[in-house]
Amino acid sequence: MSSFNSVLGIDLSQDWLDAHLLPQGQTSHLSTDPVELERWISSLPDGITLAVMEATGGLEARVAALLHERGIPVAIVNPRQIRDFARAVGLLAKNDRLDAHAIALFAQRVQPPTRALPDAQQTALRELIARRRQLLETLVAERNRLRRATTTPVRKSLTRHVQWLERQLESLEREIGALIQSSPLWREQEERLLSVPGVGPATVRTLLAELPELGRLTRREIAALVGVAPYCHESGKWRGRSFIERGRAHVRHVLYMAALAARRWNPLIRIFAERLRQKGKAPKVVLVACMRKLLVIVNAIVRHKSYWKSLADNP
Repeated sequence: MSSFNSVLGIDLSQDWLDAHLLPQGQTSHLSTDPVELERWISSLPDGITLAVMEATGGLEARVAALLHERGIPVAIVNPRQIRDFARAVGLLAKNDRLDAHAIALFAQRVQPPTRALPDAQQTALRELIARRRQLLETLVAERNRLRRATTTPVRKSLTRHVQWLERQLESLEREIGALIQSSPLWREQEERLLSVPGVGPATVRTLLAELPELGRLTRREIAALVGVAPYCHESGKWRGRSFIERGRAHVRHVLYMAALAARRWNPLIRIFAERLRQKGKAPKVVLVACMRKLLVIVNAIVRHKSYWKSLADNP
């Protein structure tokens, strides 16, 4: 069976997959067992021009890879986009089958852009960075508990766990460093990005793992992708506050920390922030603007294969 200009909407959960193919209206419900997934994807008709899935914290990776091998372009979108679209077109009921239909309609009408899937090395770095983030969160929580603990047995238990987490974190840092050093491209980009005052190893490694588009997009595109581009909130003569939303939260987090450091140590960011402050901008607005400015700087450095000094000399 062949079809043309077909789109596939896929709703994923831990154990099940529901799919809806448009315009045929064909539906599928199957287990996420790898063998069953491969069998289903191999049975899909020719001519599917787009498959869309929600970002589900990693569950979509295997299905996306199998679809890619089958030659079907894949777009992975923010679940909020699907919810907003479903409400806009009046699809208020919700279950897995209806969600797949809503995703297929979104694919058909919105045609979200596809992007290349990460290769094995990029996936490995992303998972290592995610694991580092998990260990840090647990370590901070355990250190806080240790400060509040009063009994000896609990303090001993927490101390042992904190020490184990610290060793794990040190080992993970070495693995991340070795993986970056194994790639000439990453090694060069890391060296260039570390030349920017305020940008440290944690920021650089997150950018390499979570933002492979760095240097390939314009300043406006990269700001929108990360979620530091302000959206206007206006209607007629009414003017609301601009706001930021969506984008890549983990990248925004490291940019937030880097912007705090850059306001003190980076002369371009410091002057930029002071100019905004003198104009009466709110502290949060100034900081977000500094995040965006810093992102534009690192994007330019990667794009032009330059270092901070040459950029600072020609701002």
